[in-house]
Amino acid sequence: MRVQTTRPLRPSRFGAFIAPWHDINGNPSLQIRRDLDLVAHLDGLGFDEAWIGEHHSAGYETIASPEVFIAAAAERTRRIRLGTGVNSLPYHHPLLLADRIVQLDHQTMGRVMLGAGPGQLPSDAFMMGIDPMRQRDMMAEALEAVVALLRGETVTRKADWFRLDHARLQLAPYQRGGIEVAVASTVSPSGSVQAGRHGLSLLSLAAGDPGGFAALDANWRIYDQTCTEHGHPADRDSWRLVVPLHLAETAEQARREAEYGALHLVRYSEGLSGMTLPWGTDAATAVERWTTEGFPTFGVATIGTPDDAIARIEAMAERSGGFGTLLLMDLPAAAPEAKRRSYELFAEYVIPHFTGANRQRAASLGWAHANSETFMGAMHAAVAAACEK
Repeated sequence: MRVQTTRPLRPSRFGAFIAPWHDINGNPSLQIRRDLDLVAHLDGLGFDEAWIGEHHSAGYETIASPEVFIAAAAERTRRIRLGTGVNSLPYHHPLLLADRIVQLDHQTMGRVMLGAGPGQLPSDAFMMGIDPMRQRDMMAEALEAVVALLRGETVTRKADWFRLDHARLQLAPYQRGGIEVAVASTVSPSGSVQAGRHGLSLLSLAAGDPGGFAALDANWRIYDQTCTEHGHPADRDSWRLVVPLHLAETAEQARREAEYGALHLVRYSEGLSGMTLPWGTDAATAVERWTTEGFPTFGVATIGTPDDAIARIEAMAERSGGFGTLLLMDLPAAAPEAKRRSYELFAEYVIPHFTGANRQRAASLGWAHANSETFMGAMHAAVAAACEK
């Protein structure tokens, strides 16, 4: 656990949150293949994590099983950690979900993480006959069982939608310290309460939304308080925040590139809400709205240069009080090649700013500069002596 200093903790780990969102006019097979290619690209760029979502309706978020995707992505990657972002617990029997995650832990040689949530899309719950008013209670019931199973306990528990009789996992996790579990949190405090109750990590999905960002302080306080009540440490280093970003060499180029995908996201929001958004007819207007007041679901995006991204993340650290991992919300904000370039710019210029990767290089150059007269004088003297000889 890191010791909190007077300066809020800056993120030192970075990753992507891949729901995914895809334009419904594109080829779904190619879109999923590009998602797999993207995770391999992130691994090569040195990103730490990729989280893969679970959705079953509305056409844009087309991965139904993050576990199947992670199994394929693991074979294409070397070091990046892979998380379910998130499993909707009311949709799964706790024993079967825990069993699949432990199998993945072995297949990935310890790189898997479990993200847990109640389920985002009401259309998913409707098709399964699940009352949206019950989802958070169901999630709490399932989470208690899943956590106990992953910790090697034998569980007997009965809910009105599942039953466990002396249930246990036949495999222990590959990871010696156990599989990391992160609970999704948006605006309401329910995720913070469940994460604190079980001593789990906190995954704030709505940090890019003005309402979700404003709730960060309250959600952390509730998480901290609940952790204390149940005897768990509340470590900001395990806190993850998700934010939308798109970067290019210039701010003007980034905004032009974002016009490619902004209207796709508007159509998705309109499809879910049944409303027509007045600023959603022109791409440039939509980008302006996205970077100021924000989009429903997707929040306020930083669309600009690496320096703009650094400023946004620094502000998030100050406002939140500090966190350990920043996840980039993976969106079709730009054409595939431009999106890949955005990740490359982030890895090249933003990550080193926060990890301090170039601190010693800068110090070494500064030392050489400060002593340049001595060093250059000695070199010139040596050259002169050689010529004389």
